Amino acid sequence: MEKRFFTIDDIKHVKSKVVLVRVDINCPIDPATGRITDDERIRLHSTATIAELARKGAKVVVIAHQGRPGDIDFVSLREHAKLVGKYAKSEVRFIDELFSTRVAGEIKAMKDGEMLLLENVRFYSEELLERPADALAKTNMVQAFSAVCDYFVNDAFAAIHRGQASLVGFGEVLPTVAGRLIEREGFALDKASQDGKKPAVFVMGGTKVDDSVKAIEHLLAGGKADHVLAGGLLGNFFLMAKGCDIGYKSAETIRGKGFEKLLPCGKELLEKYKGRIEMPEDVAIMDGERKDIPVSSLPTSHFIGDIGRKTIERYCGLIRKAKTIVFNSPMGVYERAEFREGTESMLKTAAETDAYKVVGGGHTDDMVNRLGLSRKFDHVSSGGRAVLYYLAGKNLPVIEMLERAKERWKGKLDKV
Repeated sequence: MEKRFFTIDDIKHVKSKVVLVRVDINCPIDPATGRITDDERIRLHSTATIAELARKGAKVVVIAHQGRPGDIDFVSLREHAKLVGKYAKSEVRFIDELFSTRVAGEIKAMKDGEMLLLENVRFYSEELLERPADALAKTNMVQAFSAVCDYFVNDAFAAIHRGQASLVGFGEVLPTVAGRLIEREGFALDKASQDGKKPAVFVMGGTKVDDSVKAIEHLLAGGKADHVLAGGLLGNFFLMAKGCDIGYKSAETIRGKGFEKLLPCGKELLEKYKGRIEMPEDVAIMDGERKDIPVSSLPTSHFIGDIGRKTIERYCGLIRKAKTIVFNSPMGVYERAEFREGTESMLKTAAETDAYKVVGGGHTDDMVNRLGLSRKFDHVSSGGRAVLYYLAGKNLPVIEMLERAKERWKGKLDKV
């Protein structure tokens, strides 16, 4: 099958070339200390794309974002640079600017194999714009970098659903390829959702109900999923869509997030795909201690925090029979020990199967690492929302940019 876009392998000679690399090393930050609490994304990018380019003699200039304006995790990338160097096993110099005369001078003075990490791209207002790629190619940021760089490598898988200057603008003005992480993520997700062996089971939970509903519709309509196992807020949503009164506290959470308007769509999916969207038959609440109650006993005055043990047993039975498993989201409020049972039991069950197994990133990635199960899965994604968008078949600005870049730069990659 022909590749959708160019990858690093398509650039034959990067030695002595300035390669601009956009990564997604957006990490959780401890609000009390300002320190990074989980550096997994930094490790993934640094040990693959960044280190490989440096080994090949490229002059590697890395750009990335952290947080959003006004948020507690909107910080400088100075600490990130130290961790990139740790995992790339080479010094990474940090410059607390982005596109400036100083930065241009530093880039021109780089030696083969050297690496720079520049300041948080979201410190600059242009990066907050969501525009078509051709418009973003005209921004000061893109124009400044295109004057001093030879190639652009986009490896920011977790941000593929965003159309911002540092993500899509460079494909219009610089020879552009995908990095190793995007290459690996795309292969794994395509294998699971398009070429997966049957039966294919998708475990969907978490709080992103709107994105999950779109993904489920796409997967079921295309025959890509045989069963969707719903839990978390999504499981509560489908119970409401079926007409179940789940109780004020849990229902109010769904209303508060604006998901009530999606209930007709949820009802339609349940009717159209009968027996393929699996819902909880019992749920867990906190009543002094964890207590499992049947759905027939709802409503409850307590918040629903996990799927119940009968549901866990049924879901695990379907997982054991699967040939393809995509575990996208937790089944409950996994941050609380008493509501972790559903997610833990199902992950452990999935890990022991011979199926092709993909973990969808975000909170599930965290759980897999905590349980020490990551090596038992074929792929653990670095994305969260990006995975849902990919599975939903949405138009993804970064993927579209890479596909256009393949046409634009065909036959020209090695003429730089």
